[in-house]
Amino acid sequence: MPLLETFRQAWADPDLRSRILFILAMFGVFVIGVNVPVPIPGADMVKVENLMKSSGFLQFASVLGGGALRRLSVFALGLNPYITASIIMQILTTALPNWKKEMEEGGDYARQQQNKRTRALSLVLCFAQGYGFYQMMLNAGAVSGSAWIIFTTLMFWTAGAMFMLWLGEQISAKGIGNGVSLMIFAGIVLSMPYQVNQIVQAVRDGAYQFWQALVLLFIFLGTTWIIVLFTTAQRRIPMQHMRRQVGTRVLGGQTSYLPIPVNTAGVIPIIFAVSLLFIPQQFASMFQGRLPKVGEMLNTIGAWMYPGSSPWFPKGLVGSLIYAVLIFFFTYFYTAIQYNVEDISNNLKRGGSFIPGVRPGKQTKDFLDGILSRITVAGAAFLTVVALAQYIGPALAGIQRANLNVIGGTSLLIMVSVAIETMRQIEASLLMKQYGT
Repeated sequence: MPLLETFRQAWADPDLRSRILFILAMFGVFVIGVNVPVPIPGADMVKVENLMKSSGFLQFASVLGGGALRRLSVFALGLNPYITASIIMQILTTALPNWKKEMEEGGDYARQQQNKRTRALSLVLCFAQGYGFYQMMLNAGAVSGSAWIIFTTLMFWTAGAMFMLWLGEQISAKGIGNGVSLMIFAGIVLSMPYQVNQIVQAVRDGAYQFWQALVLLFIFLGTTWIIVLFTTAQRRIPMQHMRRQVGTRVLGGQTSYLPIPVNTAGVIPIIFAVSLLFIPQQFASMFQGRLPKVGEMLNTIGAWMYPGSSPWFPKGLVGSLIYAVLIFFFTYFYTAIQYNVEDISNNLKRGGSFIPGVRPGKQTKDFLDGILSRITVAGAAFLTVVALAQYIGPALAGIQRANLNVIGGTSLLIMVSVAIETMRQIEASLLMKQYGT
């Protein structure tokens, strides 16, 4: 169904229209919160802005939060603590047999318990990440450092992060799609005008040439096209269902497909890789005042691990290679967690389904494992290209990379993926209503 036709039919339906309007209303609340600063005495916004331009980690966090961190807003932490907590809980659930069994057999009660654990860990991470952000600003001389100011600021930031999580849950319940993903989507979209304005202003001031801005535009469009292509791409494995007689009826005997997405791991490998890349810089900010030599050493390590380091050769090149290796590693790691080929083959065998030409059981497991391994190579290569586009693109255009996260990487991948998934859910709702009538 064409995009405009989908919007027209969704707007014509009273129920879907009310859900869409509710989402827009929650986005409005989010925009207001982003522009409400925490009253931090002695905060120097010029130094905060300079720190944002010099720190890739803070740029990344600010883009996901709609620029709230740059404004020292109550939403400065965004949903970063919740995202980190969710990833940790997914890994622990897979690693701990008791939690894994509970999630498989516990139903709604197990999911509620998991949500409680995730929220509790999110609260802890709010204070930990908030303190890390504040310490980096303190070392840059952008804020003051009394214990009371730090405590009250962390309380504001924690309250804002949990309120954003509540907004996301309300969107999931009363809107369309995943509320947390849509809140992150809103933050990235809200950051785009600021980043575009930086490029336009640089062209007006003569810092950038017009052709350099055009190169960035083409890279943005090309990266978006690649993301859409790989996000929707699937490897469909034909499945044959055995015939079974139930009473006087014969069931089964039909052919269907087992779809395996090319991008099986989603954006998680990039988030994991980014977290590791910026660990030296985070610890360096903590040791800089007390142990200057240790802080200097960690800063040096962080510079060689960061893909956007200047000069791009050799520091940026080494960082890009490390980034690519981490993305490949985490893509295979997370795919192995999400897709257990042994469970899939056992479920197919129990359900009386089989792959034509492949025996049920071990042969099916080996067949699926081989296909998944080859698909994962393509998915990891795709994620690597998208992640490095925001570093290689400005280098090709011959301009500085500051505040240009929108042309590639995690932010663009999340934005496009969430938009595609939301449109799929709108189309599914429209189809269900048509079947209902």
